[in-house]
Amino acid sequence: MTMEPRITLITLGVTDLPRAVRFYRDGLGWPAIYQDGEPIAFINTAGTRLSLYPLKELAADISPEVQPARAGLGGITLRHCVRAKAEVAGVLALAERAGGQIIKH
Repeated sequence: MTMEPRITLITLGVTDLPRAVRFYRDGLGWPAIYQDGEPIAFINTAGTRLSLYPLKELAADISPEVQPARAGLGGITLRHCVRAKAEVAGVLALAERAGGQIIKH
């Protein structure tokens, strides 16, 4: 099995979501999908979608044991979406064989 070289989503863990949205949307002029009070913001770029997500929630999403300061979580995750659900197990197995550690299925 081979994996298509594509990153679908980059998530930045941020400490202040409204401030981060203002930076990207208002400061840089990037189109953001966000309403005040929502837990996440999405920014469409030319090819890969960027999401802004609170750092503590990002760490908890990875694993309940992960704390941002512990384990060196830098606040960035990359997502690779496959075309069919049946491909997920094969891609995870490929990543493990390459030396990756699956923390959350």
